[in-house]
Amino acid sequence: MSYLEYTQKATPTGLRKVLYLNWALILLLTAVACVGFLMLYSVAGGSMRPWAGPQMQRFTLGLTAMMIVAFTPIWFWRNVSALAYGLSLILLLLVEFFGTVGMGAQRWIDLGFMRLQPSELTKITVVMLLAAYYDWLDIRKVSRPLYVLIPVAIILLPTFLTFIQPDLGTALLILVGGAAVMFCAGVHWAYFAAVIASAGGIVTAVFASRGTAWQLLQDYQYRRIDTFLDPSSDPLGAGYHITQSQIALGSGGWTGRGFMQGTQIRGDFLPEAQTDFIFPTLAEEFGFVGAASLLGLYLLILLFCIVTAIQTKDRFSSLVTLGVTATFFLYFAINMSMVMGLVPVVGVPLPLVSYGGSAMLVLMAAFGLVQSAHVHRPR
Repeated sequence: MSYLEYTQKATPTGLRKVLYLNWALILLLTAVACVGFLMLYSVAGGSMRPWAGPQMQRFTLGLTAMMIVAFTPIWFWRNVSALAYGLSLILLLLVEFFGTVGMGAQRWIDLGFMRLQPSELTKITVVMLLAAYYDWLDIRKVSRPLYVLIPVAIILLPTFLTFIQPDLGTALLILVGGAAVMFCAGVHWAYFAAVIASAGGIVTAVFASRGTAWQLLQDYQYRRIDTFLDPSSDPLGAGYHITQSQIALGSGGWTGRGFMQGTQIRGDFLPEAQTDFIFPTLAEEFGFVGAASLLGLYLLILLFCIVTAIQTKDRFSSLVTLGVTATFFLYFAINMSMVMGLVPVVGVPLPLVSYGGSAMLVLMAAFGLVQSAHVHRPR
C-alpha cells in the first residue's frame, strides 16, 4: 500500500472523528489537570487568583488546541514537520535578540496577551521532524553513520540554543526526547552506549581534576555540586530549596496533613510552590496516597499512548506517539527526581500540574498528535 493510499484509507470523516477519539486519554489528562487546579488553589491560600483561575483558562485553550490537532489528518503533520521545526528554530533565535528576561534567564517572547517560551514548542517539533525523517529513511540505513549524523544535528542545534538561554532542564528534555525517537526508530544500541560511556568519562574527569592544575570547573561550580550531593551543607543558601522540599515530602506521611493544611506552604517556607515544587505541596497535604495516585494517573497516560503507538500502522504515527510519550515521561520523572534531591534542580515543571502557559498549551497540542494518530489509523 502506498503512503497516499494509506492516508486516504486512514482518514475518517464527520462524526466518526469524534467517536474515534481516545476519550479515556482525555479523561486522564483532565483528571491530572484538576489535581493541578486543586493544588494551585491551595498554594494561593484558598483563592482562584493568581494561579488556579488562569490555569483553568489555559487548560480549556489547550484542550481546544488538542481537538484541532486531533481532527487534522496525521499525514498533514508529517508534511509540515520540517516547517514547524524551522519555525521553532527562528523563534529560538528571536529569543536571543528580543527575548524577555525572567528569573535570570532570557527564555520568553512577550506577545502582549501571553509570554511564549519557544523552547517548549521545540521539544515537540524535534520529535515531529525526527519521526518524519525515519518514516522517509529506508530502515536498513538507520544505523549507518551518515544517516545517524543528520538526526544528531537536528537534535543538537535547538539543544544548544536552549542551553545558552540558559535553560538546562528544557535542553535536557530536547536532547533525551530526540534520542528516544532515534532509539525507537532502530538506531543501533552501540551509539547510545558510546554516548553514555563518554558522559561517564567526562563526569569522572571533572571530579578527578578538582584541586589540580588542570581543574575543569571553577571552585563555585564544585561548591554547587557539593550542595547537590549534601543540601544540609548549605541549608540556608544553595541547599534551601531541596531541604524544604524534602521536609514537605516527609511531613505528609501516608495520608497527609489535609487539604490546605501543609505547614511548609502556610509558613511560606517552600519556594516556587506553584511551579517546580508543586509536587512536595501535594505530598505534604495528601501524603503518600495522594502522590502515588498522581503517579498512577501519569502511568495510565503512558500506557494509553504506548497502546496507540502499537496500534498505528505507519512509521510516522508510531514514532511521533512514542516521542511524545517519552517527552511526557521525562517531564514528570525529572521533576519528581528533582524535588526529592535525586537530580539537580534544573527547572522542569510537573506536567499539567505546575503553573505555566507555554508548557500546558504545547503539551496538550502534543497529545493532539497522539489523538490524530489514533483517530486516523485504518480500522
